[in-house]
Amino acid sequence: MLDVIPLPAFNDNYIWLLRLRGDQRCWVVDPGEAAPVQRYLQTHDLKLEGILLTHHHADHTGGVADLAKPGVTIIGSLQDVYRLPPLNLQVTAGDRFQVLGNTVQVMEVPGHTLGHIAFYFPEQEPPLLLCGDTLFAAGCGRLFEGTPEQMHASLQSLAQLPDSTQVFAAHEYTLKNLEFARQVEPDNARLKARQESCQALRADQQPTLPSSLELEKATNPFLRVTQPSVMAAAQKYSSNPDLQEPTEVFAIIRQWKDSA
Repeated sequence: MLDVIPLPAFNDNYIWLLRLRGDQRCWVVDPGEAAPVQRYLQTHDLKLEGILLTHHHADHTGGVADLAKPGVTIIGSLQDVYRLPPLNLQVTAGDRFQVLGNTVQVMEVPGHTLGHIAFYFPEQEPPLLLCGDTLFAAGCGRLFEGTPEQMHASLQSLAQLPDSTQVFAAHEYTLKNLEFARQVEPDNARLKARQESCQALRADQQPTLPSSLELEKATNPFLRVTQPSVMAAAQKYSSNPDLQEPTEVFAIIRQWKDSA
């Protein structure tokens, strides 16, 4: 069983640390800065075995240089190889490799960036998804490089994973995302309950992550663009009563979120 431990970084990033119970080896995901990782390694007497990178943005890669000691394996996207720190393993869609004895499947999820990937652990119970800035709790990443078509397709590919999949996003954006989601679906009772639960977690200085894919499909407007309530909200916001195509609905909801 893998433990996935959040290491807060910057204002709202999470560096996720993976370790097996009773094992001193560990991996980290998207270390934007080295200090939180170094502190945790020292405090718990752990050895860093590898680093997983979802995309090239500095708040996800800035700590790699200080952590990349001999014997540390660094894995990232083949497509982003020239924008990432030096990689020991360059991966692409469908590739599989081992982390602490667990199979990891690579998923290409462009949109936030063109080379963005996610790491899926299908053998864990429940399965784990480390998705960087593609899927957030109740939200999704901004489209800095990709198109609405690409991001919608990426999110739909994640939505095909088992509902029990635990979603480890890279930022604590949940409350802001839920506030916007309730503008889109004010009558969604599940969404209201989630907002109250997450407010209590943050008041207690606890992470709102991980989420589950089932919860995202029930409350995340970017995964619900075929739902009549979300379509109606997009139609009203865009003043286009004929808006129905899912990618176009997604594009309007993303545009609305960007301006919210």
